[in-house]
Amino acid sequence: MNTHTGRAPTIWEEGREPGHAVASLTVAVLLTATVVDVLLSRSLGLVFDLTFVTACVFAALAVRPTDFFAVGVLPPLAMLGAVVLLAITEPETVAHPADGAVQATISGLSAHSVALVAGYLLCLGVLAVRRQVGGR
Repeated sequence: MNTHTGRAPTIWEEGREPGHAVASLTVAVLLTATVVDVLLSRSLGLVFDLTFVTACVFAALAVRPTDFFAVGVLPPLAMLGAVVLLAITEPETVAHPADGAVQATISGLSAHSVALVAGYLLCLGVLAVRRQVGGR
């Protein structure tokens, strides 16, 4: 029950997890999705993209209001981290096999730019709604 209104909290009011815990869990989920996607298809693809967008939304819903910043900057950093790890270790999963790490990173980010933009916009949108609802 919401102590101020005497009603159950809405989905926008429920997030109470610390930012570092949400960020750690989100990164763990994305790294797991990366490994699964590469094992299944030998490249970073749709499994990673869908998991990325979903994880961004769930992170924004789970974090406590005082830690919105941590989740607000998480999506691009998480995507960059996953792509850089693959660009260094297995560049053929995100780019041409002969590409260097920098070129593979750029290729990987551009190939997954739709998921990056969608996940980031949804994350920021959910945080904005939560801020509006929480401010009442």
